[in-house]
Amino acid sequence: MAKHGKKYVEARKLVDRDMLYDPTEALELAKKTATTKFDGTVELAVRLGVNPKHADQQVRGAVVLPAGIGKEVTVAVFAKGEKAKEAEEAGADFVGADDLVAKINGGWFGFDVAVATPDMMGTVGKLGRVLGPKGLMPNPKTGTVTMEVARAVNEIKAGKVEYRVDKNGIIHVPIGKASFEMEKLQENFNTIIDTLIKVKPAAAKGQYLRSITVASTMGPGIRINTQKAAALGKAK
Repeated sequence: MAKHGKKYVEARKLVDRDMLYDPTEALELAKKTATTKFDGTVELAVRLGVNPKHADQQVRGAVVLPAGIGKEVTVAVFAKGEKAKEAEEAGADFVGADDLVAKINGGWFGFDVAVATPDMMGTVGKLGRVLGPKGLMPNPKTGTVTMEVARAVNEIKAGKVEYRVDKNGIIHVPIGKASFEMEKLQENFNTIIDTLIKVKPAAAKGQYLRSITVASTMGPGIRINTQKAAALGKAK
């Protein structure tokens, strides 16, 4: 069994493992149990009642968090001509076409999110083997394959996050920093839960929100009452 540091052990004492917390209480605890010297990220883990092996039960998309995520996001855009100019004017950090593809093929990955215009996907597709495993491949489902490159860049810079159910039916997504005011964390939390409820697959049967856990970087997991979370999400 892994050994935890003194700070984690002390933080763990503040959390009742058997309790399903009210969302607000859980977020307050996540802030209180942040154990890192740096400003840790508050992460949400939601287990859904879906079978990811079936195409009609995939849950994937992107949403702009109203309070942002408290991090400067570096954006690379694959585009040519006027679209490349639009991306640059919108604040994209790197813009290019074949030159950008060659740079990435050479081992460079100095960006957090990649955006591409549809006409560039034939070229960008060649990077699938290197971008795919890193979760950096542009995808129309998350709005990163689009002709509206300026809008895409603006949304990403404003706090757009991607969500995707893993093989265990769990979605992991950041909702801000431990230093965030409670109001901002709550707003982002409600937005994520509301979004997941809205994209519930028609084929999903039984309880949809199976479990919800929140934790700060290297902090203990705090379980949340799913019914209270769903009510807050719908009331957003």
